[in-house]
Amino acid sequence: MDTLDRKIIAALSHNARQSTTAIAAQCDVARTTVHERITRMEARGVIAGYSVVLRDPDEGGKVQVIVMLEVQQQETTRIIKRLEAYPEVKLCLSINGEFDLLLSAEAPRIEDLDVLVDELARIPGVQRTNTSVVFGRKIDRA
Repeated sequence: MDTLDRKIIAALSHNARQSTTAIAAQCDVARTTVHERITRMEARGVIAGYSVVLRDPDEGGKVQVIVMLEVQQQETTRIIKRLEAYPEVKLCLSINGEFDLLLSAEAPRIEDLDVLVDELARIPGVQRTNTSVVFGRKIDRA
């Protein structure tokens, strides 16, 4: 894949229904070039398919936080197992740096997340937390 392929994929990721003419204008190339590139990427399996992503109707009023956890290394597996019990925790990533785990959590009210963060801090082996409230999603390719 080259730069043009990546630009085409980015355009399709943003809106897979846009025309090859629109993508060509964004990439400053001929429509036939875009069409050929898409066909080639589909044939090679780079583009495996297209789908519709529906908005979760319950998602509209949720508040999201990002919680960073510093944990005792020997307790990591047990802590992750404990995190699975919280339905508010939607994502748990193992990361490097001063924190060990990054969590994304959602709830209908900020007060619910306040309680959650307090509970997370009390899990044995969690040394400290750092929480940020998400104001908005600027890019979301999920």
